[in-house]
Amino acid sequence: MPGALEGLLVISVEQAVAAPYCAARLADAGARVIKIERPEGDFARAYDAYVHGQSSYFVWLNRGKQSVTLDFKDKDDLALLHRMIAKADVLIQNLAPGAAERAGFGSAAMRAKNKRLITVDISGYGEHGPYRNRRAYDLLVQAESGLASITGTAEGPGRVGISATDIGTGMFAHAAVLEALLARQKTGEGRAIAVSLFSAMAEWMTVPVLAKDYSDYNWPRLGLTHPFIAPYGVYQTADKVPVLISIQNDREFERLCHGVLDRPGLEKDPDYATNKARNSRRDDTNAIVQKSFGGQTFADLAARLDAAQIAWARVSSVDDLSTHPQLRRVVFGTTVGDVSMPALAASWNGEPERLGDVPTVGQHSEQVRREFAA
Repeated sequence: MPGALEGLLVISVEQAVAAPYCAARLADAGARVIKIERPEGDFARAYDAYVHGQSSYFVWLNRGKQSVTLDFKDKDDLALLHRMIAKADVLIQNLAPGAAERAGFGSAAMRAKNKRLITVDISGYGEHGPYRNRRAYDLLVQAESGLASITGTAEGPGRVGISATDIGTGMFAHAAVLEALLARQKTGEGRAIAVSLFSAMAEWMTVPVLAKDYSDYNWPRLGLTHPFIAPYGVYQTADKVPVLISIQNDREFERLCHGVLDRPGLEKDPDYATNKARNSRRDDTNAIVQKSFGGQTFADLAARLDAAQIAWARVSSVDDLSTHPQLRRVVFGTTVGDVSMPALAASWNGEPERLGDVPTVGQHSEQVRREFAA
């Protein structure tokens, strides 16, 4: 089945995570993505060596792309890049602030030459404002955006364990490109898209901001629990398996009392009858749940929770996820062997079982130079 974006040409002057994520999703959908790298290659190639001796970040985010190395200070290489962009549908870049303009391929100038071009500028803090020239990386923006302040435990803030800022930015950029492509079908013109790591996390932080702005509520750090809902947290089984439950309403609490806690009638006690009451005495509520769960094995508890239709999850390790019975996988190739990774989140009839291969540095340079020769 042909990809939805087959026939589109994407030029991506990219490094690290955010822009490569966006470009990888376009490649997954059938677009031809030419990844422009410095002669030494994307520095993400050296982040680690966990996948057949290659960077786990790089192989994940660069499947299905062609790699071309260019030196922007070389006038012939810059001219080649201009010829490629002139034929492109999408131009993506996430270089340092102002670097694309200084190198001679700023998005505004490129759109002036190619009216159908969609440009995507990915930055740390955006094109305007006092922070526009500041460099930014994932963890720095987790801190600056306030995300770290609500992540962790009461003892201190924590980092979201994956590159949430980069991934979120890449997701926003990908969605914006698809929207711009639809708009271009109606207008015939491209669109300028700007996405920053900071704006991506600021949008994700909307609920804590609203709570603070309108009720002066400071969102707490509670680890694996919830500031408004009880019981909602992690409890240990008799065989030391951590189980997280989430009781969203009083009907669910009644089912929990009858089907799992063996405490029929507790749901009628004024001290526990409503979520507000349970949350006001969170420690007592948690103690009741822990006493019950601590007397049951994980297998028995899981069966009872399912029978009572209670939402729950085991607090899994990465190893647990890797072998999880619910996990879908997809395969792609590298020069040193195939890689199996978690499948793309959205599924559809005819979704690919295999994605495009990961390129070596400059693997397609000669081919592309011939194709786009003056």
